[in-house]
Amino acid sequence: MPSDGGCFEVSLDGKLLYSKLATKRFPEPGEVLALLAKEAR
Repeated sequence: MPSDGGCFEVSLDGKLLYSKLATKRFPEPGEVLALLAKEAR
């Protein structure tokens, strides 16, 4: 569904891993999963 001006943020245990507001874009396919995997190590 098209939208405008929203935020998309992903956090794990209170730590911000990805922010659409900071990057000005949606994540690429697999980008969030890679960030989560990296954080889990």
